[in-house]
Amino acid sequence: MIDILNLREGENDRALTLEQVKKDIEFKGANLWILACAIMVASVGLNVNSTAVIIGAMLISPLMGPIVGAGFALGIYDFALLKKSLRNLLNATFVSLAVSTLYFYLSPFKDVQSELLARTSPNIYDILIAFFGGIVGVIAITRTEKGNPVPGVAIATALMPPLCTAGYGLATGQWTFFLGAFYLYIINCVFIGIATFLIIKYLNYPPVKQIDEKQQKRVKLIIVVVTTSMLIPSSYLAFSLYVEQQFKKNVDLFLDDEFSSKGYTVVYKKTEFNPQKKKIELAFLSKKFDAQEIKELKTKLNRNKYLKGTELLIRQESDDKQDPLKNDLLNKIKSSENEMDAKDLKLLHLEKELAKNKFDNEQILKETKTLFPTISSLSVTKTNFVTERDSTYAITAVIYDGKGTFNETDQKKFKDWLSVRLAVKDVEIFKKQ
Repeated sequence: MIDILNLREGENDRALTLEQVKKDIEFKGANLWILACAIMVASVGLNVNSTAVIIGAMLISPLMGPIVGAGFALGIYDFALLKKSLRNLLNATFVSLAVSTLYFYLSPFKDVQSELLARTSPNIYDILIAFFGGIVGVIAITRTEKGNPVPGVAIATALMPPLCTAGYGLATGQWTFFLGAFYLYIINCVFIGIATFLIIKYLNYPPVKQIDEKQQKRVKLIIVVVTTSMLIPSSYLAFSLYVEQQFKKNVDLFLDDEFSSKGYTVVYKKTEFNPQKKKIELAFLSKKFDAQEIKELKTKLNRNKYLKGTELLIRQESDDKQDPLKNDLLNKIKSSENEMDAKDLKLLHLEKELAKNKFDNEQILKETKTLFPTISSLSVTKTNFVTERDSTYAITAVIYDGKGTFNETDQKKFKDWLSVRLAVKDVEIFKKQ
């Protein structure tokens, strides 16, 4: 069991690992250009709501370098490396914010897309993603063979999109976007760094500088304080998200149970949810509720623990402003019904036409064999013949097979019988060759 969990197996030379970490910290030259381009790509992806483009930007981003470097430096108590890592991280953050802000400021498309919104409400799950993603990342960095985890970590921890969203918030003056997205970015940075610190301590990397127990306690205290300061608000946000989702779910269930299942058409629905106020606003096509019915609905609403305290407002005024709206809705419904009626009639007509051209060959064969025992098989169908003058005429074709051939008298008798049996005039008989 110990061998299975052994992280030291396959570990790279520690000096080489440290050298690579130090190299990835630097943000100048090629790294800086790559970062700026990655930020631009991510900003475009967020702007056009393209997940694939955003993922591409995350894969080419070098932002993980200084974050891992900071965690690594803490793990080996290399405070010079820690300062360098944090300085480069601040520089990278500033460049990223500047590029994304400039892009969104100049972009003519400033609509809020779902990919932007997804980065504005961080919660405890983002911490878990950052932490475990960071663990995978640092384990991969310390291996001889890096393997596939590194690209996956870049996508999972998602450092680029929050920074770009923060830039969007700055460019458009939407501070809630900036604060929410930047908080998510800080969460990712902190917990990737903490994950790196823990793995480096577990692997027992030798400290660059021997520090006394008091300094070690100070480092651990700082980590605990930072971790707690991240966990508390994100846990609260996660709980708030859960409560909001339950509110929306139970509103839909309430509307379905109390209105839709009873045939009441809801033409307007608006819900409001925040810690101070919960509200459901409704309007119906034709149903009018009296005071007693509304009171009963409010009582049922308050019985639901997720909807308790929710204000229920049913708009049912019949002033001049609302009548045209209702009339318009009723007209549209009637129009739709008329369209459906027309389609039903057309389908009925087509079904009748098909019925005219369809024959029960099995039954006809049974009856035919009674009169003409030599016939063994038979098929009846209607078909159109086209003439040289581009005119068409319909005939009923009967193809049969059997022993021998009909003489002229029997063939006429067979044809006359078929005309009566099939209730058609133009019957043509053909023997299968």
